Amino acid sequence: MRTTYEDASVRLYHLDGGAEGGAANTLFYGPLSEAMRLASLQSEDVQDGLFIATDNDVVAYVDLIDY
Repeated sequence: MRTTYEDASVRLYHLDGGAEGGAANTLFYGPLSEAMRLASLQSEDVQDGLFIATDNDVVAYVDLIDY
Protein backbone atom coordinates (compact mmCIF):
# COMPACT_ATOMS: atom_id res chain seq x y z
CA MET A 1 0.00 0.00 0.00
CA ARG A 2 1.67 3.21 -1.10
CA THR A 3 -0.32 5.56 1.17
CA THR A 4 0.47 4.46 4.69
CA TYR A 5 0.25 7.41 7.08
CA GLU A 6 -2.27 7.03 9.93
CA ASP A 7 -4.56 9.83 8.77
CA ALA A 8 -4.76 8.62 5.16
CA SER A 9 -8.38 8.53 4.06
CA VAL A 10 -9.38 4.94 3.34
CA ARG A 11 -12.35 2.69 2.69
CA LEU A 12 -12.60 -0.49 4.76
CA TYR A 13 -14.77 -3.07 3.05
CA HIS A 14 -15.63 -6.76 3.20
CA LEU A 15 -15.96 -9.09 0.22
CA ASP A 16 -18.62 -11.62 1.14
CA GLY A 17 -17.24 -14.38 -1.11
CA GLY A 18 -20.57 -15.11 -2.76
CA ALA A 19 -21.15 -16.37 -6.27
CA GLU A 20 -19.09 -14.67 -8.97
CA GLY A 21 -16.83 -12.88 -6.49
CA GLY A 22 -19.49 -11.73 -4.06
CA ALA A 23 -20.40 -8.21 -3.04
CA ALA A 24 -18.26 -5.49 -1.49
CA ASN A 25 -19.86 -4.17 1.69
CA THR A 26 -18.37 -0.93 2.97
CA LEU A 27 -17.82 -0.91 6.72
CA PHE A 28 -16.06 2.42 7.16
CA TYR A 29 -14.73 5.52 5.41
CA GLY A 30 -12.12 7.57 7.28
CA PRO A 31 -8.58 7.54 8.68
CA LEU A 32 -6.42 4.44 8.25
CA SER A 33 -5.78 4.23 12.00
CA GLU A 34 -9.52 3.94 12.74
CA ALA A 35 -10.07 1.46 9.90
CA MET A 36 -7.33 -0.76 11.34
CA ARG A 37 -8.88 -0.52 14.82
CA LEU A 38 -12.35 -1.44 13.53
CA ALA A 39 -10.97 -4.29 11.44
CA SER A 40 -9.16 -5.72 14.46
CA LEU A 41 -12.49 -5.99 16.30
CA GLN A 42 -13.97 -8.29 13.66
CA SER A 43 -13.92 -12.09 13.87
CA GLU A 44 -11.13 -13.95 12.05
CA ASP A 45 -13.61 -15.15 9.43
CA VAL A 46 -14.62 -11.57 8.64
CA GLN A 47 -11.00 -10.35 8.78
CA ASP A 48 -10.11 -12.81 6.03
CA GLY A 49 -12.43 -10.93 3.68
CA LEU A 50 -11.49 -7.36 4.68
CA PHE A 51 -9.75 -4.97 2.32
CA ILE A 52 -8.47 -1.42 2.73
CA ALA A 53 -8.55 0.92 -0.25
CA THR A 54 -6.74 4.27 -0.55
CA ASP A 55 -6.83 6.62 -3.54
CA ASN A 56 -4.04 4.62 -5.17
CA ASP A 57 -4.03 1.08 -3.81
CA VAL A 58 -6.00 -1.81 -2.31
CA VAL A 59 -4.59 -4.32 0.17
CA ALA A 60 -6.04 -7.19 2.16
CA TYR A 61 -6.26 -6.41 5.87
CA VAL A 62 -4.58 -9.72 6.77
CA ASP A 63 -1.53 -8.63 4.72
CA LEU A 64 -1.11 -5.61 7.02
CA ILE A 65 -1.20 -7.36 10.39
CA ASP A 66 1.25 -9.59 12.22
CA TYR A 67 0.01 -12.97 13.34
